[in-house]
Amino acid sequence: MKKLWINGEWTDGTQHTTVRSPSDRADVVGDYATAGAEQAETAIAAAHQASLSWRHSGVQQRADALDLIGSEIQARKTELGTLLAREEGKTLPEAIGEVGRAAAIFKFFAQEALRIRGDKLASVRPGIEVDVSREPVGVVGIIAPWNFPIAIPAWKVAPALAFGNTVLLKPAELVPASSWALAEIISRAGLPPGVFNLVAGPGRVVGEAMVNDRRVDAISFTGSVGTGSRVLAACAARRAKVQLEMGGKNPLVVLADSDLEVAVNAAVQGSFYSTGQRCTASSRLIVEEAIYARFVAAVTEKLRQLKVGHALHAGIDIGPVVDQSQLDQDLRYIQIAKDEGAKLAFGGERLQRDIDGYFLNPALFVDCDPAMQHTREEIFGPVASVIPAKNYEHALQLANDTEFGLTAGICTTSLKYATHFRRHARAGMVMVNVPTAGVDYHVPFGGTKGSSYGAREQGSAAVEFFTTMKTSYIAS
Repeated sequence: MKKLWINGEWTDGTQHTTVRSPSDRADVVGDYATAGAEQAETAIAAAHQASLSWRHSGVQQRADALDLIGSEIQARKTELGTLLAREEGKTLPEAIGEVGRAAAIFKFFAQEALRIRGDKLASVRPGIEVDVSREPVGVVGIIAPWNFPIAIPAWKVAPALAFGNTVLLKPAELVPASSWALAEIISRAGLPPGVFNLVAGPGRVVGEAMVNDRRVDAISFTGSVGTGSRVLAACAARRAKVQLEMGGKNPLVVLADSDLEVAVNAAVQGSFYSTGQRCTASSRLIVEEAIYARFVAAVTEKLRQLKVGHALHAGIDIGPVVDQSQLDQDLRYIQIAKDEGAKLAFGGERLQRDIDGYFLNPALFVDCDPAMQHTREEIFGPVASVIPAKNYEHALQLANDTEFGLTAGICTTSLKYATHFRRHARAGMVMVNVPTAGVDYHVPFGGTKGSSYGAREQGSAAVEFFTTMKTSYIAS
């Protein structure tokens, strides 16, 4: 059994969970310890104690540790990608790509540790200098989701450590394997005991302990809107720093002047790859009427060519849904869309294979009304809704008509419309002629409205959440 990593030691949990592949339920990925209240308390105490000295550690020590971690992840990307594909269901090429991204993130923040900037200013009072510096927040609790089981922990853990914080990582219960592999690598990076702790376990135990304990100075959360709202309320009550990345109902606008092949590829990749299990997926395809019929026909033909199957098999485009609960949710929304009067142009049925896996044919609904439930609520599966638009102005209105605002895309050959959309789309990230899903690791990530709260993640912007500013006045 794989144990927890707490205070520099591999530690037993109170229970364990058996992880099975969503591609083949007969494939046991492994048994992983889960923490109870006792282990959560031990981990929090260890992180708190370690933070007293780690905050004053040298930047070269942090940079060297992160670079070492990144190098080993990169060297083992095929092995770790296979593990990721087995436990979460991404196709093997996607999984290996995610592992490579995690490696690059650690490498990036190894250098960011050396670039923590401050300011030296003249005071308005003679004989006094002003120094503005950044300091670690302290103990950071990280609550990670299941859909990117190594990349999202990486883009939270790496900056937290780079800027001198100690870490409590709680991976999603569905996918402990990738986080355990990451923790095993981190355990050999030379960090002092308590600086990094893997505390896998249920949210109602481990997550609540982290969120409610005053020794945990900050919480970085990625997950559902409902859970994120509860995390926000709890952190606000004790004035802890909080960062939330939640849902998305992202639009991809396709104008009549667009390159049809570019638009179709952006729509299919953005909507259905990674089984649609991405907060950046383009689940609302808003298409100008003049190209509507051609676009629907081309997307439908493209979907017919896609292969759905075991994540590890060659030639597979889309792997399984992550588990039975998510599959049930996808099928429920597909039925809701039918009941609302949306036309099912392709797919939407569970697929039977010679292995016991959660396979779902991607669903494309057309002639959808923007007020329909399935066009407004996040499904988090391979389901996309095509909505007709009269013109660009109408398309922009439809794109912004959502409580979410993570990412928005447009396909057009018009510089005028592309520029206008970039300025007026109410989203944290805007894509022009590329899929809405797919972002770089060295630039800010985050949204507006109901999608995000707090400072941006990733890139140099990560320093805003993982540090606090101190202003010092020095008499000369």
